[in-house]
Amino acid sequence: MKRSKNIIGNSVDSLAENTPSPFISIIVATLNNSQFLQQCIESIISQTYTHKEVIVIDGGSTDLSLKIIKKLDHDINYWESKPDRGIYHAWNKALKHAKGDWVCFLGADDFFHDENVLTSLAPHLQRAETQGINAVYGKVTKVDHKGIIIRVEGKPWDKVGWLMRHGMPIPHPGLMHHKSIFETRGLFDESFRIAGDYDLLLRELKDGKAMFVDTVLTVVCRIGGVADSRSIETHNEVARARKKLGLPFSWIWVAVHFKAHIRSVWRRLYSTF
Repeated sequence: MKRSKNIIGNSVDSLAENTPSPFISIIVATLNNSQFLQQCIESIISQTYTHKEVIVIDGGSTDLSLKIIKKLDHDINYWESKPDRGIYHAWNKALKHAKGDWVCFLGADDFFHDENVLTSLAPHLQRAETQGINAVYGKVTKVDHKGIIIRVEGKPWDKVGWLMRHGMPIPHPGLMHHKSIFETRGLFDESFRIAGDYDLLLRELKDGKAMFVDTVLTVVCRIGGVADSRSIETHNEVARARKKLGLPFSWIWVAVHFKAHIRSVWRRLYSTF
């Protein structure tokens, strides 16, 4: 494996050559998240599936993140550390270096459920490719800050696919995107702050199909992320994504938005006691 170094990190000149399909790129965007970053990256490195690459885009962290990245440098195929315009800008930058047939975005405070996740997903990725399916997802375990399981998310596409036009019905952490999505649908819209992943997948899945792998727990995801804490803004961005594609008014979206508003008000009231 050939590596080329530069002042902001390292890259791989030729990594996908002579490796069996599917080749998987795992992208991590991070900013001042040193508390969980090492666990996240090590969960990728420890995967038994060898036909993968690790790309880390750090937004210029001032904590210990850079020290962790340099510590794991030998197992990271490309990394950089400099200011960016947010997570979707970071992901777009990473995509310029991604050589995978499939691309997965992992939150810096999330980690793969076990070391066999990619090995378990690989045959499903091959099957999806033969069927022209460009998005593959499994189950995601949501935990609190103590690591206690709150819930498991992920339902079959034939049960929740119709909801895609109204909001995000499938978990994005650990979801596998075929490279053709970015070739035909474009990159992430950086004007979004929270729902850019929904906006991208809506372009692909409003009339398309995703594959659900019910036998694989893909990612352990800590609650409390941006989308969890800013649900009203999230729903507003979902509405903007729908409008971009000319989707009609949705009473379902209104119901979900109203529920999120009530939940937000309740949280504010509860916090005053």
